[in-house]
Amino acid sequence: MNEIKIFSPATVANVSCGFDVLGFCLDAVGDDMIIRKTNKKGIYITKIVGFDLPYETELNVAGVSALAMYETLNVDFGFEIEIYKNIKPGSGIGSSAASAVGSVFGMNELLGKPFNKTQLTEFAIKGEALASKCEHADNLAPAIFGGFTLVKTLAPLEILEIPSPDDLFATIIHPQIEIKTSEARAILPKDIPLNAAITQWANFGSLIHALHTSNYNLIQRSLRDVIIEPYRSQLIPFFGDIKKAMLDAGALGAGISGSGPSIFSLSKGLEVAKNVEGTISNVYSKTAIEFDIHVSKINKEGIKILNKK
Repeated sequence: MNEIKIFSPATVANVSCGFDVLGFCLDAVGDDMIIRKTNKKGIYITKIVGFDLPYETELNVAGVSALAMYETLNVDFGFEIEIYKNIKPGSGIGSSAASAVGSVFGMNELLGKPFNKTQLTEFAIKGEALASKCEHADNLAPAIFGGFTLVKTLAPLEILEIPSPDDLFATIIHPQIEIKTSEARAILPKDIPLNAAITQWANFGSLIHALHTSNYNLIQRSLRDVIIEPYRSQLIPFFGDIKKAMLDAGALGAGISGSGPSIFSLSKGLEVAKNVEGTISNVYSKTAIEFDIHVSKINKEGIKILNKK
């Protein structure tokens, strides 16, 4: 096998109360990437379609993660990477993570899978850090493992796979504005009140239990963020209106996807998720901001092989 085409999925990170550690994988939107072996040693970005991103390997998140893996290898060939970018950079649904994950996953397949999923995540972290200015894996892990994932520790890296209820669907609205992850992190407080921390970790623990037990009522009562959302929501136009509309339309809960500007909701059943889609479309169409909406079942597989030869 000398060439592989993959689908590298979008993801939702933080999931309200799970800042920097919890994420889930989407199925309705993602990037396509082609990775192939080449006789010339090294890593090369040869094609980018969709958005204006750097071709220089050291300046592209897919290239940086690929280099991190490549430097551990002893091979007399290299790799070319083509990126067909469908996830807008700065959208809050794991655009940089999809690129970082896609290159190392594809290389690993072409090499005969010498690295496990946790090791692939470690390589991808290096690329993600280029975009966000810090190392974190809450978008990377669900893209690689699929479903919901919990990043227990970064050093050493430990990823826990969390069960996903079968009838859980996400509705994501992406206002066409850009919020850089590094900027969204800069506005967060360095210290938080103890009572807020207690509320947050109670919600987080309850959410993990609810996912394990498919308790939709408990999911609804746990998707609350009292620490991050009050600050980052200020960067997203009409956030309060959209969140209220999602909940009024029957969503279990709603919050900021990653660092924004995308807003996610989780619903029980496709019908409710589609109802949320229609409701928030009506609300946001009255603004001057263009937007996209995605409705997706939770992707339990993660990154997928489309073709290989």
